[in-house]
Amino acid sequence: MNLCLSWSAPAREWVEAVPLGNGRIGAMVFGGARARVQVNDATIWSGHPDGPAEALDALVAGGAGPERLAEARAAIDAGDLQHAEELLMSFEGRYSQEFLPFVDLVLETAGVRGRPARVLDLDESHVTERLSVAGVGVTRRTYVSAPAACLFVEYTADGPVLDVDLTLSTPLRSVGLEASEDGITLDVVAPVDGAPLHEPGEPAHVFDDGRFDHFATAALAVHSDGTRGRDGDLLRVRGASRLLIALSTSSRSGLWWDGPDGADWRTSSRGEIRERARTTARAALERAERFTEHVADIRDHVSGARFAIGGRRAGTWDVERDVLHGTDEGLRATVLAEYGRYLLGASSRAGGPAANLQGIWNQELRPPWSSNYTININTQMNYWPAPVVGLADPCEPVVALVRRLSRSGADVAARLYGTRGWVAHHNSDLWGWSLPVGMGHGAPSWAIWMMGGVWLTHNLWDRYEFSGDRALLEHTVWPLLRGAAEFCLDWLVDDPVSGGVRTTPSTSPENLYVGPSGRPEALSVSTTADIALIRALLLRARAAIATLGLADPLDAELAKALDRLPSLEVGADGRLREWSSDLVDADPHHRHLSPLVALYPLDLVDTPELAEAARRFLDARGPGAMGWSWAWKVALRARLGDAAQARALLLEAFTPFDRDHRAPAPVDGSEWGGLLPNLFSTHPPVQLDGNYGFTAAIAEMLVQSHRGRVELLPALPAQWPHGRVTGLRVRGGLAVDLSWVGGAVESAVFRDVRGAPHHVVVAHDGHLSALDVPADGAAALF
Repeated sequence: MNLCLSWSAPAREWVEAVPLGNGRIGAMVFGGARARVQVNDATIWSGHPDGPAEALDALVAGGAGPERLAEARAAIDAGDLQHAEELLMSFEGRYSQEFLPFVDLVLETAGVRGRPARVLDLDESHVTERLSVAGVGVTRRTYVSAPAACLFVEYTADGPVLDVDLTLSTPLRSVGLEASEDGITLDVVAPVDGAPLHEPGEPAHVFDDGRFDHFATAALAVHSDGTRGRDGDLLRVRGASRLLIALSTSSRSGLWWDGPDGADWRTSSRGEIRERARTTARAALERAERFTEHVADIRDHVSGARFAIGGRRAGTWDVERDVLHGTDEGLRATVLAEYGRYLLGASSRAGGPAANLQGIWNQELRPPWSSNYTININTQMNYWPAPVVGLADPCEPVVALVRRLSRSGADVAARLYGTRGWVAHHNSDLWGWSLPVGMGHGAPSWAIWMMGGVWLTHNLWDRYEFSGDRALLEHTVWPLLRGAAEFCLDWLVDDPVSGGVRTTPSTSPENLYVGPSGRPEALSVSTTADIALIRALLLRARAAIATLGLADPLDAELAKALDRLPSLEVGADGRLREWSSDLVDADPHHRHLSPLVALYPLDLVDTPELAEAARRFLDARGPGAMGWSWAWKVALRARLGDAAQARALLLEAFTPFDRDHRAPAPVDGSEWGGLLPNLFSTHPPVQLDGNYGFTAAIAEMLVQSHRGRVELLPALPAQWPHGRVTGLRVRGGLAVDLSWVGGAVESAVFRDVRGAPHHVVVAHDGHLSALDVPADGAAALF
């Protein structure tokens, strides 16, 4: 039996709608008699392919470059931080672009009685509703198929009672709608520029400027045993017992994403783009085994690990009663872990763009933070669970994102900073934006940070380490790591005080300290986050060179730099330092925990003294905040083995959000977030990084693999005395099926998933055990 979630009535608003997706098409299912399906296409963003390069040209023309960087560094050394800020803000480009809504499909079904429930199957990725029409039973099933590249809505009735009106509309600019008895085609133009909400002086959207025809089409095809006809923009179906609807999308930006170096996106006419969508939708109707194919695809590519904390998993659980306000803590934790796994599989698939701040779902023309890629924690967190729960296919889009950033970021590194390699800062988008943002007035605390790309490479390394895939390391991960390492080697400069090397300018993402004048300051040198990210990258680059047996001259540079890098330091207050010296926090409870990147997801905290310093840092930051910050705190506590604290934070994060979700909360985290009726994590605004992060954090409480050892139940709360999990991955290419009773391991079976033998050291219940796992085989600890 599958794990299903139930909502007792149709959605009244977007935060009650149920998400579906295939990595390219995202759908929010409202249900009911007037059933809205809000549709996104992952490639529909504002902007255009040349945007990042044009912005770089403008910055260089304005004087930004290596000479001005040298001036800023000199100002920092002289203690003139305000002048350094003024210089560095001239390196800020405009802004990354927005992920946009695409179309709305509305299905008006006559005669529906009551308010039917919606049931989401997390294991097979579909929504089912049981309707009653004139006393006749009707089943409506909605799913988004990757094999068919379509959204499907299937009606099945026990008699010819179905009278359904179909409409298709867009919040963007419509440039043509054609309805017939066979379907509806809607042509749309998206803006070539979209300003974020925090830039109110800019035009909200700029449409066709003559350089890029941002054209897209949504095509609807139908098959029915009833009569069909057109009434204006409506498609009417009458007297049917069967109705099948397929919706496909096609766009110029999608052609660019699929082949940015090819000619299709430049040369395809609007007619050709339209015909792609129509052909796909029509062909989808002919797939006799479409649902079977969909379920098989889900199980083959995005099923991942299975959790049953407390023992209960299979069944249909009412979200309001059992999850948001439930008393079974194990079931609630199970659902939270499984929901994040489900959302990642629905929003990120090979061939598509990476999951953004809202995954693949957005209905706002001007979404908060542009629903972009925020790469100073958020995009990275989106992909923390992927290697741990065995989602290989959903990992591919983040690799594609990093590959695009490495291309645009190579020009940025060379022209702005005079370095080798590639760089990215704290925002990006579909088009591979790698510049700082802020338009010359963005706060340096978030705009002037050069480690976004470095951090993303660690997601790629995790993908390699958990899979043990040497070919992946050689052909995909290593070239991207090498470029990021080259940038770091050149970014590091001599430290005249220590004789080592340092980063300057340096910030700790979005945080401030109290400067000598009492003014909050951002600019510094060698923040702990910088040094931890760089140290881990250089160590991993050397490990890659050794694993691949390369004679790479970069290895000597890496070794020399590692010897000269500062170490992690403990401050006078016993906390892990955030800055390179003891400074006073402007906000002692800041939502970001940037220096603790050294602890999780990295693994640089390797002594009891450093672990205690990290614990004290967490203690001082306190509880609460918003979804992604909660998730990180849970994972950090789990890494430290602090089970009770991890559980307490998780219980906070379960809080149903009962304020106005449309009113953005203060960014400082002073007002806590929670879970919305559809279980989306919010602050507000909605950000799904929290959902993804909770999955990784809960997995971290159950199984860890670091420094050549697997730890079972390293942070198991006393309130979770029994349970099981299957398919969790550990580093080296192993899966583990684990069950526990009375807080102790009952059984643990390790399975090889990379075709090689393993010798595993396992820590459990205060003991160490050794286990040999044969290639393509399994071995049991008990």
